[in-house]
Amino acid sequence: MGTDAAGLGRGRAIAFVLPALVLIGVFLVFPALWTVYLGLTDYRLTGLAAAEPRFVGLDNYVGALTDARFGSSLWLTVQFVLGSAVAGQAVLGFAVAWVARGLRTPVRRAVEGLVLLSWILPGSVVAFLWIALLDRDGGTLNALLNTPGTAWLLDHPMLSIIVFNVWRGTAFSMMLYSAALENVPPSHLETARLAGASTARQFTDVVLPRVKGHVLTNLLLISLWTFNDFTPFLLTAGGPEGRSEILPVYVYAIALNGGRLGAGAAVSFLILLINLVFALIYLRLLRARNAPAGRSAM
Repeated sequence: MGTDAAGLGRGRAIAFVLPALVLIGVFLVFPALWTVYLGLTDYRLTGLAAAEPRFVGLDNYVGALTDARFGSSLWLTVQFVLGSAVAGQAVLGFAVAWVARGLRTPVRRAVEGLVLLSWILPGSVVAFLWIALLDRDGGTLNALLNTPGTAWLLDHPMLSIIVFNVWRGTAFSMMLYSAALENVPPSHLETARLAGASTARQFTDVVLPRVKGHVLTNLLLISLWTFNDFTPFLLTAGGPEGRSEILPVYVYAIALNGGRLGAGAAVSFLILLINLVFALIYLRLLRARNAPAGRSAM
């Protein structure tokens, strides 16, 4: 009877998990395998290769890794992630959450609402607002700085999309850190302050140990989202002269504009591998954080 009950329990568990497994297979595993397959062919949008693609092995991957344009796009993407996600959204999001923590409730809600507004607006709307802000002729920023004729999107394309992405994505970090800071007892901060600890020491000794897991989670998520973000295309389209062509824009250029779906799929798979590296590093850091002291010492 025990065996029958165990079998029934396993059957119920499989029944509960099966829908999720089907969804993962349809929307994650199958597209990944299809991308791998396309990356091994010369599949194109038009022509003979569209009707009868040939198997070319690793040619697309070798071509991508030896393409100077791919290397340039990868370096620009690293700059984009470090500038807008790590140094921008993570730091600014924590600063806003920390400052808002000490504000009165109505003021705090107003600040959080303004920050959230930039996040919930559609990307196309936000891009249009920033084009109007940075426009060379009649742009709002030039009017405020009294710098008529300055072409921000042409002269400083990477800085423009980095600041744009910081403004657009800070809300998520702010919300996550706001929830994390609720776990920091005010009495602990008050005790540290009365003991003579500076603000920096209060942060490192009291706040950081309680929010470290949230910091790691936030850095992983916003880094992955930023690495795969296509929205900057709406501002600069990768230009001028490829100076803001991050990897998602590079894939779009060779796969859709150039019609080389096989080559685009190969680059997409390389991006997937880079994302997996990010995730593995995060999991390793999280495992080290949660490991008992004795085990980590060993």
